[in-house]
Amino acid sequence: MRLSRVSTTKDIRMNNQSAATNKIPPGPIPHTVMAEEYVKAIAAFIYGWAWPLVNVHNRIEEFKKAPYPLYGGGAFPVAPPNQMCMLTDYVRPEERGVACPNQDVVYGVSGLDLTQGPVVLQVPDFGDRFWVYQVCDQRTDAFATLGKTYGTKPGFYLLAHNDWQGKTPEGITQVFRCSTARGVVIPRVFQSDDPEDKKAVQPLVNQIGIYPLADFDGKIKITDWSKTPSTPPDPAGDKGETKWVRPEIFIDQLAEILAEVPALPGEEALYAQMHALVDAITHNTALGEIAKSALIEVDKNLVPEMFKFVNVGYQVQHNWTTQRNGAEFGIDYLTRLACAKSNIFVNRPNETKYFYQDLDASGARLNGSANYTVTFAKGELPPVKGFWSLTLYNPEHFFSPNDLNRYSLGTKNKNLRLNPDGSLTIYVQSIPPPEDKKSNWLPAPNEPFSLYIRCYWPDERVITDNWNPPPVLKVK
Repeated sequence: MRLSRVSTTKDIRMNNQSAATNKIPPGPIPHTVMAEEYVKAIAAFIYGWAWPLVNVHNRIEEFKKAPYPLYGGGAFPVAPPNQMCMLTDYVRPEERGVACPNQDVVYGVSGLDLTQGPVVLQVPDFGDRFWVYQVCDQRTDAFATLGKTYGTKPGFYLLAHNDWQGKTPEGITQVFRCSTARGVVIPRVFQSDDPEDKKAVQPLVNQIGIYPLADFDGKIKITDWSKTPSTPPDPAGDKGETKWVRPEIFIDQLAEILAEVPALPGEEALYAQMHALVDAITHNTALGEIAKSALIEVDKNLVPEMFKFVNVGYQVQHNWTTQRNGAEFGIDYLTRLACAKSNIFVNRPNETKYFYQDLDASGARLNGSANYTVTFAKGELPPVKGFWSLTLYNPEHFFSPNDLNRYSLGTKNKNLRLNPDGSLTIYVQSIPPPEDKKSNWLPAPNEPFSLYIRCYWPDERVITDNWNPPPVLKVK
């Protein structure tokens, strides 16, 4: 079995010597016999630990194939590493690159490969408009603070690897350092449904960009993203998210991932076990086949469970689930995996608090064969300084096309009708409601679906779960 980067006996001996210096008991002795069942067990754990890291790694590898910024399949922004591709409007329903897209913002995507050197990130003057740049490392943890939430000023910001020793040029406002070789940048700029607002946002998104430090000249670079070329849709495209992690080649990639992502404090022992597994497979290819078989089973049985919103984070009121450490996962491998599988690239909780729902108030699976209501009491709309929205996703966590081209409701919608008592009811159903309720209708497909609430720049009581979404009530 081929390995991208082989851990040698010398590597493991050096790791063990380092561990001894730090008073950590040594790891496995080189050439320790590994029973088949042990290989299966540890490989399964490693798969869950590394799944998000491999996901990011493989995205960057795929981005390398792009000759220039373009819309893959006409919908997903793709660019070579250390370049940006921005959309000019809401993401379209046929997008399959990232699950759980949002139709309140204009997105962009940039894959980082900081082994090529630092990159400059442009921030235009957004005025009063809400915006946030997600800048995450290969673990999907944030390593920069850029956005309305932080009072970030317009200017130029540098993203560099921890090992970079170069000089920061004049004109750079701040430097953010990343501990991993790869990462992702995803700008989000709020946009309402108002056609005039969609026009107003264009000059701003045209000033969003990222490029190598060597190209920095202190002047804002403008890109007319409306002229971005597209590749045609794949007629045989998957219904679900692009399969970024493949268990059959995972073991081949593990050594390279360990080289790209250094251990966090406390992970040294885990890394020693993983290096020992790589070393054992290098000397015994039969163990590699055993590990591969185990990983295919894990990918089939465990990973899909992490896709379900009922298994993401923890439960709050009315069967909603949430998490409080998005983009700050650290050693919470379970929540990191669940988020990466179900809705990867979440923001920090002070930037965005997410609430997930697969069930109605009685605990039954949401399904478009029934009608539902979600009613926010007077004064109990999501308390945010940015914006909020309620989005509906199909079983694959993407938009289900409908005649209204409507996939979410919230702050962006200026025509929502309040009830006489000041409350707000959203009607979630597959058939149109009466005419006076259509402005509040969130169309559902005639199949199972999920709901998702975003609170951008949430108040403290949202972050601490002192505000919860209302129940999803089935209409009798």
